[in-house]
Amino acid sequence: MTTVFHRAPRATLPVAVAGDGIEIIDSTAKRYIDACGGAAVSCLGHSNPRVIDAIKRQAQQLPYAHTSFFTTEVAEELADRLVEAAPAGLEHVYFVSGGSEAVEAALKLARQYFVEKGEPQRRHFIARRQSYHGNTLGALAIGGNAWRREPFLPILIDAYHVSPCYAYREQRADETEEAFAQRLADELEQTILELGAENVAAFVAETVVGATAGAVPPVRTYLKKIRAVCDKYGVLLILDEIMSGMGRTGYLFACDEDGVAPDLLTIAKGLGAGYQPIGATLVSDRIYQTIVGGSGFFQHGHTYIGHATACAAALEVQRVIAEEKLLDNVLARGEQLRGLLRERYGDHPCVGDVRGRGLFVGVEFVRDRDSKAPFDPALKLNAVIKREAMQRGLMVYPMGGTIDGRQGDHVLLAPPFICTAQQIDTIVERLAGAIDAALATVGA
Repeated sequence: MTTVFHRAPRATLPVAVAGDGIEIIDSTAKRYIDACGGAAVSCLGHSNPRVIDAIKRQAQQLPYAHTSFFTTEVAEELADRLVEAAPAGLEHVYFVSGGSEAVEAALKLARQYFVEKGEPQRRHFIARRQSYHGNTLGALAIGGNAWRREPFLPILIDAYHVSPCYAYREQRADETEEAFAQRLADELEQTILELGAENVAAFVAETVVGATAGAVPPVRTYLKKIRAVCDKYGVLLILDEIMSGMGRTGYLFACDEDGVAPDLLTIAKGLGAGYQPIGATLVSDRIYQTIVGGSGFFQHGHTYIGHATACAAALEVQRVIAEEKLLDNVLARGEQLRGLLRERYGDHPCVGDVRGRGLFVGVEFVRDRDSKAPFDPALKLNAVIKREAMQRGLMVYPMGGTIDGRQGDHVLLAPPFICTAQQIDTIVERLAGAIDAALATVGA
């Protein structure tokens, strides 16, 4: 019996013993294509020699130095590199150990910014239904995943949720993309006014929705309209790119494709590609200068922020992505992946939508294509697909509650940026076998 407290203690998991390119190998020597990057993490696969060497060098030279005493060369260089590529105005980087920490830091920065600015009444955060921003209490509070939130509601701060930019489910049949985006922007504005604009600190959104709804991209004008509403009322815009950032959509920062720069931007997962745990919050100069010119101290911190070995790994990951021009491959292989899935399932009665950007792709399943009615949640179709995929040597990220936290099923695909065309073909073939077997199992 294991002494590890696994997230699903009743599950029996295979033991991973090695990584080889885009594959993970278990203790029986079975190989699994990692078509989801774990949770959109492993963008360079599992055995990149350059990143491994960078970790070794840093560990030998200086594995760790506490940030209350020192900065490090690798942290400074990584921050410079991120700022150089970041959307306009994001000129400072606060390092953390992962995505939830990055969101917590963003929330605290937003709050402290207004306190230092002389607007302490700004305390409300607005986010979206069917969103996910992390499992720590602040991040969970602003998240819109009902299933994840429910056990902890009594201890969560108040947050306010508006409609998601989820075109497949939310856009009306007679509504253009432009009108849909405007309706959502109007809803945000109305919520700000109801709370009192002077009381609202920030609006928080995933640039491309990740796990909760399955790679849902915004319609093209949505983020610009949201940015305009935030600017009108002095509300900060926080974009969460924990999953969608660092090249996953084919752009280093997903919001670049939308032509929008937030006030705070969170990244993790692909930043370190799984070789080390690391995340970051990118901060506008306006927020930074307000704190520098006020208290001169950000009232927040963790032991491992700016960890030297983690920064060294992330720095090398970013070098590899740039030098090997992997974002070009992300765009090409992403187009191939979505195209193959649509070719196979575009008219399938139980596949409602194939969506995403770059190598960030979601497939949503329905009991009836015309009505978009979901499967009975008791069938746990998404979990059956995962089981069938694992049997075929394929890892996919399943999720239930796509529609409202309880109803709906999808799988998320986020394969490594290094995938070849042939490997994408194999992913689709194995996934198709898993989907067909799962649908047969649930009687569809």
